[in-house]
Amino acid sequence: MSERRRGLLLGATAYVLWGGFPLYFPLLEPAGAVEILAHRVAWSALTMGLLVVLLRRTGRLRALVADRRRLALLTVAAVTISFNWGTYIYGVTNDRVVEASLGYFINPLVTVLMGVLILRERLRPLQWVAMGVATAAVVVLTLDYGRPPWVALVLAFSFGTYGLAKKSADAPAVESLTLETLLLLPLALGYIGWAVAVGESGFGAHGLGHALLFTTTGVVTAVPLVCFGAAATRVPMVTLGLLQYLAPILQFGLGVLWFHEQMGAGRWTGFGLVWLALAVFTVEAVRHHRRQLRLTALATSA
Repeated sequence: MSERRRGLLLGATAYVLWGGFPLYFPLLEPAGAVEILAHRVAWSALTMGLLVVLLRRTGRLRALVADRRRLALLTVAAVTISFNWGTYIYGVTNDRVVEASLGYFINPLVTVLMGVLILRERLRPLQWVAMGVATAAVVVLTLDYGRPPWVALVLAFSFGTYGLAKKSADAPAVESLTLETLLLLPLALGYIGWAVAVGESGFGAHGLGHALLFTTTGVVTAVPLVCFGAAATRVPMVTLGLLQYLAPILQFGLGVLWFHEQMGAGRWTGFGLVWLALAVFTVEAVRHHRRQLRLTALATSA
């Protein structure tokens, strides 16, 4: 198998696993979203810590902690990813799987928007068109829901902020996630301890099998990340950009076909506008990438 094909397989595996999360987190009920989040942080910290030791990357982790700029950026990343994880868990355990999928559909557009607002990047004409269509979609969905689709918006903006902080930190994936979960670990353990003390903990209260499921949250977090990291070094970013739509497509399909969430005419219209915006955005991005490659080839041959 060629490296590129292996990269495609690894990337697809990562996004398929992320797309299947709506089937996983409800298994941890009747625990609430906050308790599930706390256990996910705790077991992820343990899993990633062991991974760092096995890969002999403790020196890199210490270097990250010693770098004040990176530490500050990864602290921001840790806070935003906790909001992202918590909101996602809340969404999939409260019959909002479709709305959660919307957050990851619009995430690429939100990321570009944040680049304009924060990094002062300039949008190309078709990107402005995609943004306009996406804004119209949010308006339509707000009218249909009778409220802003806040689960989707929090997911999109928190993940966009997370991506921006991670990009600015420019730290290796395994070490950075390890540091992020370690930064959150005291809060997670504090909540778990409080829940146990007041008798509100679901861990261990519903049988051994249910308790063991909690321990898998670390592996479930780590495996798709490792697959994604391996794919990122083997396939072009444009290919990864196209693969990322696998996760929300699967989540949307699960929401409609498995969980039977309501999809009236207004929601279909709103999602249709989102997909139109993404089609415009993706086609423009691919064309721009090819144009840049041609210009680079001409400059090299000149």
